[in-house]
Amino acid sequence: MDNLLMHLPNLKGEEAIYLKELTRNMTDNEMSHFVAMYRGKRKDPQTYLLLSALGFLGVAGVQRFVTEDIVWGIIYFLTGGFCMIGTVVDMVNAQKNSWKYNREAAMESANTVLLLNS
Repeated sequence: MDNLLMHLPNLKGEEAIYLKELTRNMTDNEMSHFVAMYRGKRKDPQTYLLLSALGFLGVAGVQRFVTEDIVWGIIYFLTGGFCMIGTVVDMVNAQKNSWKYNREAAMESANTVLLLNS
């Protein structure tokens, strides 16, 4: 866990616990590859919140594109974030939405590392 926190210092709470469990049986080499992959894919909740706020400036849905939710990004863009209601909901749920994306990115990164090293 200390190695993980050293390379990803902004981990908190549920995410740190999840990553600790996910990387429990990894060697140092596998952990290094995992951290490199995950750091590149991870989305910060604050960034998600700021991108959601762009909806109030007329560019709704950017946060959905960043988290690879393309269909919803297009819908938000075409509807003005469902007349700003969806934008507000995304701002309220920024932590949850970014955690959902990060959990999937962590699992994908771990599976890739384990496949490459087997």
